[in-house]
Amino acid sequence: MTEYKLSASLDGHGDDVRSVAFPHPNFVISASRDATVRVWKLLSPSPPRYDASVSSHGSAFINAVAYMQPSSTYPEGLIISGGKETIIEVREPGKLPEDVAEATLLGHAHNVCSLDVDVEGKKIISGSWDGSARVWSVGTWECEAVLEGHEGSVWAVLAYDTNTIITACADKMIRQFSPTGKLLRTIKGNKDVVRALCKLPKGHPSRGDFASASNDGIIRLWRLDGREVAELHGHDSFIYSLACSSDGDIFSSGEDRTVRVWRNGECIQTITHPAISVWAVAVCSETGDIVSGASDRTVRIFTKNKDREAEAGVMKALEESVKASSIPQQQVGEVNKEKLPGPDFLTQKSGTKEGQVAMIREADGSVTAHQWSQGAASWVNVGTVVDAVGSSGKKKEYLGQDFDYVFDVDIEDGKPPLKLPYNLSQNPYEAATKFIEDNELPIGYLDQVANFITTNTQGATLGQQSSQPSQAPPAGSDPYGMESRYRPGETSSETSAPPAAPQTRQRVLPQAQYLSIKTANLKLIEKKTSELNQKIITDGSKDLALNPSQIQLIHTLITQLESPTPAANSDLTPSYEVLTSIITTWPPASRFPALDLLRLVAASIPTIATYTTSTGSNIIDILESSASFSDSDRPNNSMFAVRALANLFETKQGKELADENFNKVHRLVKQAVSVHGGMASNRNLTVAVATLYINYAVLFTSESHSHLPSSTDRALEILDDTISIVGNTSDSEAIYRGLVAVGTLLTLGEEVGMAAKEIYGLENALGKAEKGIKEPRIKAVVAEIRKLME
Repeated sequence: MTEYKLSASLDGHGDDVRSVAFPHPNFVISASRDATVRVWKLLSPSPPRYDASVSSHGSAFINAVAYMQPSSTYPEGLIISGGKETIIEVREPGKLPEDVAEATLLGHAHNVCSLDVDVEGKKIISGSWDGSARVWSVGTWECEAVLEGHEGSVWAVLAYDTNTIITACADKMIRQFSPTGKLLRTIKGNKDVVRALCKLPKGHPSRGDFASASNDGIIRLWRLDGREVAELHGHDSFIYSLACSSDGDIFSSGEDRTVRVWRNGECIQTITHPAISVWAVAVCSETGDIVSGASDRTVRIFTKNKDREAEAGVMKALEESVKASSIPQQQVGEVNKEKLPGPDFLTQKSGTKEGQVAMIREADGSVTAHQWSQGAASWVNVGTVVDAVGSSGKKKEYLGQDFDYVFDVDIEDGKPPLKLPYNLSQNPYEAATKFIEDNELPIGYLDQVANFITTNTQGATLGQQSSQPSQAPPAGSDPYGMESRYRPGETSSETSAPPAAPQTRQRVLPQAQYLSIKTANLKLIEKKTSELNQKIITDGSKDLALNPSQIQLIHTLITQLESPTPAANSDLTPSYEVLTSIITTWPPASRFPALDLLRLVAASIPTIATYTTSTGSNIIDILESSASFSDSDRPNNSMFAVRALANLFETKQGKELADENFNKVHRLVKQAVSVHGGMASNRNLTVAVATLYINYAVLFTSESHSHLPSSTDRALEILDDTISIVGNTSDSEAIYRGLVAVGTLLTLGEEVGMAAKEIYGLENALGKAEKGIKEPRIKAVVAEIRKLME
């Protein structure tokens, strides 16, 4: 049997490679959490060498990529990508990231996690954490149908044929839809979250039509009528991706660090990666070569053709990287070192099946894992087993990814705790760096957060423990490079004068400080505004477009925001005029970058709150006239507008404006929630609304307002809305923020407490929150609220 061997290792991504495509022998496409899509073009075939170019650069994780084959309209084909920004971007491969995208598809309310293109190249299918899949028309770029009825994230979509779309969902169901959105069939039988789908060629030996894979580690083969025809067992953990070649071989990748090759129901090869997760696998239909994307930031191509194999040194480097990997004990089960065989076992015993794992006790006391390769007829060292005493081994999901730990971390008194996710084989400094960047914390927290992780995961020792403690990374060095690679069991030395240590959860209520939503990529906002401006000109609406001097005024605003201390006395009126013109006159589908920019301005530059137009309209009036709160087709516009209102509380002038216009703000927010189907329909909008209501709750309970009768009256007006968030949504962050708002309002006194209990059904909402979300922070805040109601 000819085995797949490494053809190329492609390095360049700065974070996990979450999705890959292999549409042609001469190039592959990858999408990463580093917010880029890259195209890797083959420069020379033997040995294979590739050149990378960035096709798209966003501001957040890109989790899905697909390719539409060339047509007369698009001779280079199209690259389609989507992710955390909720936007689907369509681009021609030859264009630069700075060039105008062919299309920007708006409609999803949460992370876009799956994409596919139908065989005729007429429709794009997308799936999202918002619990829906969407059908988009190529060319018009309109959403033709929303595939509804899912009770969880839509992890995979498959355009099976022109009449059938298949979806895989976190609710353990597979569904079949028509392209118009009609539900044709629901397939039960999976015992866990369904994560992947692939089409099987006609005449497949299994007689199946498509395959699915789930968190139970099983691949299932199905007929279109819903009958299961086979199960493939072999993976030791979650399966994230599936692909199938034209000759019927199935390829799978998952959390057990492997890509597996299946033929006639059997695993015929296991390709172990030096990574925690192998997120994606794809196959080239012309050559049968495969490409993988993994959590070690590397794209790898494998081939069965000897002429396309990598150089010996490249293959050896992969072998050594796999051998040096650390394997969490949870992946292999309980290990009794005393009963394990020594290295002689590897030369005396053969494996019984492909992928079989043997544990070996080495001379230094460490335990290594070896995997049987049927093709090579030998054992392959795939890493060293480590354990972590503090973990139960059960994965915890956070933002769609599975982790060994998800900590609640209090950085500052009076503010809700932050989530710190961590996997055992991760580098603590890398996890700490991500945590700091995601939450916009000072880099001075780095050592403190890394030490917090190490302490709370109780890292174990590899082999014999050294009596000397390791040193903390020197200032200025790469904290997670080769010279300072983390080893479980090592501890860092003391650091001088660190910031206050992250602590376990303390009392939250009442909330004492205002919250804002300020994370953003200003360069991307500026680039997107320029792209859309050019599109408006191309579409023949030059009278609406910005001229060069107006574009410069937007740049001036962005420059102010990039400054650590925006100048309070700068006259930004001309920039505000241009910004509000975009918000009110551009086509609604093109307004989102300006609304996003306004959100950031509201949080940082006080004069936006005192700005008025020639007719006397303030910024809240302008948002109302933009119809952002009533546009039922564009939830993102509503979400950005509500975020802008929430961010007003960051400045004294903004706080006064929000206070004076409470009635209008409340009316507009209720309108936005209503037109988008209620609190449960759009996660991002609901989190924004909950943040705004927290800020109003902080205002009403502040020393300057708590004694005012109007504060109690206003609290009662938003109490119903905040309790609705707690009782009618399923997103943990929205529920948590709703609880904090409710609990803070309750501190105003008995009248608010009685209304919450007797009129608005608070106890029922608390019960739903406790039952639906099993998080310590939810339980703790619910307990605080109940204590307030005693």
